[in-house]
Amino acid sequence: MYICLCKGLTESDVREAGRQGYLTTRQIIAEFGLRDTGCCGRCAKNISELVTLAKSQLESACRKIVSS
Repeated sequence: MYICLCKGLTESDVREAGRQGYLTTRQIIAEFGLRDTGCCGRCAKNISELVTLAKSQLESACRKIVSS
């Protein structure tokens, strides 16, 4: 599902960023340029959901490593 039409950002992109360690609001905004010119900012209103999504992916990846 698309999260930001301006940047073409999808849920999968956010999940991958979480696996790579982008886990704070500031990191997500910077990584995807959500405050850059040309981005309307609507996606930034839901930034806490994006951070939660990213964190869940890192936690999931950590659990897989520990259980291996």
